[in-house]
Amino acid sequence: MPVARGQAQAGDAFATPTIVHFGAVLLLSAIVNAPWQGIVSAAVVWGTLGLTGIGYEVIVVRRMRTQTLYTPQFEDWLFHVLLTCAAYATVAASAYAALRHAHAAMFVLGAAVLLLLFIGIHNAWDAVTYHVFVNKPAAQKAERQR
Repeated sequence: MPVARGQAQAGDAFATPTIVHFGAVLLLSAIVNAPWQGIVSAAVVWGTLGLTGIGYEVIVVRRMRTQTLYTPQFEDWLFHVLLTCAAYATVAASAYAALRHAHAAMFVLGAAVLLLLFIGIHNAWDAVTYHVFVNKPAAQKAERQR
């Protein structure tokens, strides 16, 4: 069962964050489109989401470091940690900026949400290509050797 445990750890480190980021994009879109009385309430909610995203990235880093199935490369750290932290920090910062510069803050928020969407697309595509070109051939080779 060590392989199954390693696969679960790798899934927690790489697949789950991709789903979380897609969910964050959808949630942020809903927050911005809700009929708020003013921007302050919306900014508090999306700012909280941005700070929560930064906290979640700490969990992602720990999971990436403790899983043993795959050794993360620079690109993995870039897309799973650095860019996502930057996107969530930008979400949080745009909430603060919205109190004085609502129009500009909305553009900054849009850019951060778009970055999260592109990160999610990249990470999903990366996972698929890993399974098709690396994981599946290795499993087929092991099966033939039995």
